Formats: sequence, structure tokens, C-alpha cells
Amino acid sequence: MTETPVTVLGLVASPQGSARTALAVAAVLDGAREAGATTTQLALVEHDRAEVLQAVADADAVVFGSPVYRATYSSLLKQLLEATERGRYGEATAPLRGTAAAVVLTGATPHHYLAVDSLRSVLAGFFAAQVLSPGLYLDHSGYVDGGALTEPVRELAGSHGRALAELAAAVRTSSALRGLEPQV
Repeated sequence: MTETPVTVLGLVASPQGSARTALAVAAVLDGAREAGATTTQLALVEHDRAEVLQAVADADAVVFGSPVYRATYSSLLKQLLEATERGRYGEATAPLRGTAAAVVLTGATPHHYLAVDSLRSVLAGFFAAQVLSPGLYLDHSGYVDGGALTEPVRELAGSHGRALAELAAAVRTSSALRGLEPQV
């Protein structure tokens, strides 16, 4: 019997359709495919919230990609997370609980790399997702003039994708990891 491949969803939370963030998420998804996962990438600005939340619920792993504005991830991603239930206080669903997750943020300079920590903390602590560490932060130096990722950054993003696929497979087989709940 062949095991079903893990599914990895890449979310791009750029209000302007940032090509840089989309490229970074795509490179992570490339690595996940190399590890045997099936992947899908969605831009939040192109899909309604219900469709995105259903895609999150159906995925074994989610890559949260966002440009950094004012030292934090985009308001578009914040709105999605605020609409995501946690299975607490009368909520019927908890699509991120026990889901493997990765954080990919992009910015103009290296000064905002710590924004990765706040998103990782929200995903792990508030939603009880199993978050790949470290997160990935890419500034302009990770891209060549034509907009493509530099080769070292492509490799780095690919390694995050392979690790995320392995984390998702481990979480899928572990009732203990899937069963952890938010404490509050």
C-alpha cells in the first residue's frame, strides 16, 4: 500500500501581489515537492477567505509567506489568522492545530528579520501548529536584478521545503503532535 503524499499549501499574503514573496514561497514548495509532497500556492488577494480556510484545513502543512511592513507581517495575513478558528470557546474547527507550518517573510533590508519570530510564536502558541524552525527571512540581497532568487537562497528555501515535508509526515503519524492544543 502506497502512503498518500503530504500536501503542502503555500500562502502568499502580499496585498500588492509581491513577486518576491511569491518567488520565495514557490522555492519552499519546490523543496517540498522534491521530498515527495504535493503542493499548491495561493495568493490571498485572489481568493475568498472561506476558500483559503478550507485549503488550510485540507493541507498537512502550510507555508505562510508575507512581506514585512512596519516590522511585522501583512495585515492581509493578520486578517486571515483572526478569522481562523482554534476549536476553543464554541468554535467548531481548528484547521491549524497539529498542522506543520513554515514562515517565509520578505523585506527590503535585514533589519526586520525578527518579524519571523512573532508569526512563528502566534502559529505555535495560539494555534498549536508545529512550526518549522528557524523561519526564513529574505531581504533584497537574496534576489538577482531580474527578480529571481540567488542560487544560495533558492537552495536554502528548498531545504526549508524538504524539512517541512518531513515535519508534516512526522506530525501525520504522531497522535501526540497532532493532539497538542493551545493552552488558553
